[in-house]
Amino acid sequence: MTTQPAPIVVGYDGSTGSLRALQWATAEAVRTMAPLRLVEAFELVVATRPSPGHVVPLETLRTVRTRGLEAVAEGIRLHHPHLTVQTSLAGGAAAKVLIEAAADARLVVLGSRGLGGWSGLLVGSVAVQVTTHVQCPAIVIPHELRQRAHHGLTVVVGVDGSKASARAIDFAFDQADALHARVIALHAWTSPYLTYADATSMLEFDEEQVRDGARLLVAESVAGAAADHPDVQWTTELVNGSPAQALVRRSESADLLVVGSRGRGGFTGLLLGSVSQSALHHAHCPIAIVR
Repeated sequence: MTTQPAPIVVGYDGSTGSLRALQWATAEAVRTMAPLRLVEAFELVVATRPSPGHVVPLETLRTVRTRGLEAVAEGIRLHHPHLTVQTSLAGGAAAKVLIEAAADARLVVLGSRGLGGWSGLLVGSVAVQVTTHVQCPAIVIPHELRQRAHHGLTVVVGVDGSKASARAIDFAFDQADALHARVIALHAWTSPYLTYADATSMLEFDEEQVRDGARLLVAESVAGAAADHPDVQWTTELVNGSPAQALVRRSESADLLVVGSRGRGGFTGLLLGSVSQSALHHAHCPIAIVR
C-alpha cells in the first residue's frame, strides 16, 4: 500500500504576506509532490458594545470564508492539476489553528505578518508562536521580500555543533539538492577573553587555532549530509562576531536561511533560542526554523 506523503501546511488569511507564503508553499508542494493544505483561522471577536448597521449571521460569514478559501484552492488546482489541494477553515486563534493543522505536516509555511499584524512589528505574534511550538520545520516568508539578481541559488545554514543545528544542516542539504542550490555552512564565534580584577593578566589565545577549530567543527557537522547529497556544492564561511548578526547579514544574498530552533547556548527551558529569534525577526529571505 502506497503511503501518501505528509502535507505542506500554509497559513492563509488573504493578506499580502499569506499570498507570498502560499506561492512558496505551492512551489514546494509541486516539487515534492506533497499535498498542499490551505489553513485559515476563523476567530470570533466578542464586541463590548453593539455594532451599528446590519449584522451578518455567523453561519453566513463562515460560508463566505469557506467559499473564498475554496476559490483560492481551485485556482491552484487549475494551474497544477496533479497537485492535491486541501482546505481547512477552523475556529480558534490563528497560531493554535496552524500548530494543530501541522501536527502531521512535513512543513508549515506562513508570512511574517498577517492581517492582524501591527505595522511596526517585523514579525507578527502568530509567526513567533508557530515557530516556537510547531514540531515540524517552519518556513517564514519576510513581509518585504527583496528581489535579487540570481547567479545560482544559495541556501545558508547556521552551524554550531548542536543537535538542532545538525537537523538544520540535513534540511538545508535536502532543500539545496532539490533546488540545485549551493550550501553555505556558516559558523560564527566571539573571540574568548578574560579580564582579571587586578587588570595585570589577560588570557592569551591563538586566533588561528580558534579558526582551525571552527573549521573542523563545520567539517564534522556537515560530513554526513554532504555524503548523502554528493551533487550539492558547499562551502564553509567562518565569521568572528555575533552569530545572529552574521546570519542576518548573509541572508541578504541568500534564497533560504536555515537555523536550528535552539543552539548550544540555549537554555533548556527555551523552545526558541536567541539566535533563531533574532534571525526570524530580521532575515531578508525566507527562513526555516528546524526543531
